[in-house]
Amino acid sequence: MKTIQLTAVVALSGLACSCGQGEQKGWTVTLTNPTQTDLTQKAVTIKRADFSNQQDFYPLLLDAQGDTIPSQVDDLTGDGEWDELFFLVDLPASGEAVLTVKPSEGSMDYAPQTAVRFGKRSSATNPVEPRQGDTLYADQLPLSIGYQPYQTDGPSWENDKVGFRHYLDGRNSKDVFGKKVSYMSPDDVGINAQGAVEDNYHVMLDWGRDILPVGNSVGLGGIALAHGEDVYRLGVTVDDAINNVDTTIFNVVREGPLRSKLDFQYCNWTAGEHRYNLVEQPAIWPGMYGYRNTVSVEGLQAQDTLLIGLVNIFASQPPREINIDDKWVVLYTHDQQTYEQEWWLGLGLILPYDSYQGYREAPNSGPLTNSCLAKLRIRDNEPISYYAVAGWELSDEGFRSRDYFENYIVGLAEQLAAKVRVDVAEAP
Repeated sequence: MKTIQLTAVVALSGLACSCGQGEQKGWTVTLTNPTQTDLTQKAVTIKRADFSNQQDFYPLLLDAQGDTIPSQVDDLTGDGEWDELFFLVDLPASGEAVLTVKPSEGSMDYAPQTAVRFGKRSSATNPVEPRQGDTLYADQLPLSIGYQPYQTDGPSWENDKVGFRHYLDGRNSKDVFGKKVSYMSPDDVGINAQGAVEDNYHVMLDWGRDILPVGNSVGLGGIALAHGEDVYRLGVTVDDAINNVDTTIFNVVREGPLRSKLDFQYCNWTAGEHRYNLVEQPAIWPGMYGYRNTVSVEGLQAQDTLLIGLVNIFASQPPREINIDDKWVVLYTHDQQTYEQEWWLGLGLILPYDSYQGYREAPNSGPLTNSCLAKLRIRDNEPISYYAVAGWELSDEGFRSRDYFENYIVGLAEQLAAKVRVDVAEAP
């Protein structure tokens, strides 16, 4: 197994193991790849409950040579205690790796490979301040209050490959930040030296820039709903003063070195004659040119279909569909899809096969246009996950080739389809 390369900075208490009466010896973790696919930076999670005879501890993860494997623990319930161990691992086809978890009294710090950026100003004259969340009411759109309150129009998230941003200002589109570097982009993207909101990310900087024209689409991975033949956008356009969502609640769930998660709650979304509550939870980890989004909807009607956007402003060909072992469906385009059609950009969705019902084009006019819309069958209050992928030629020159991007996104879908078996046993 190839050791994941990350720079580790050990906290002062990071290697202090529990001792004394009731000392924990640790656990052995056996990871088995039953597939014929070599897995690279495969995301693995282990529940805290899987560690027997557990006390209060932080897990220190070691490979067979005794070297530290970067990992993080996440509190998913908000009770102040971690619930899940997350890490990345390489596994050969039909191979296995045996790792060790040692109990530690403190956590370790690692160089970040994911990040979240979010800021807001409370008035047109106040500077932007970093925040961990916000609540937006229907009458608080920029056209209504007279200024843009959010840095980069809303939160952004990134890994070592690519970045994304969400238009929290009522539009709810998903945009793409192309990256030329593996390190995290600066915290001040989207604000000037005085702390004011400023669009300074549509010019090339050392780290990259905003590359995707979105228009009145919902961007890459944005959400809409079809009720019969009628299409309804989650949110409104830049020309609207009142939202069709009564209350939008955003929170950063976790900004970690290996995985970051966000949470958006849309309360009382009016779509035609019906009202819905919708939750989406983007998550990102290193190694992939994409992010995962998990969506659930409350209030679904019999004819409702969830729609996932694939912006096609500069797509000269229809998207291509590829079935991945009846587990995922890849839907992608490849063209000079950036601003001024200056660079090659592959855009794609990886969608659950069992729920996928083909795609349709957005209307030619109205609040939602310029999109290919993937149709997903969903059930009321049941979450569904999909992936949004963007491959820019300045991130990897191979993405100039359509075949190269197709091979990449198909390979990623195959990686995601592979299930790693995890066995945890108390160390002898």
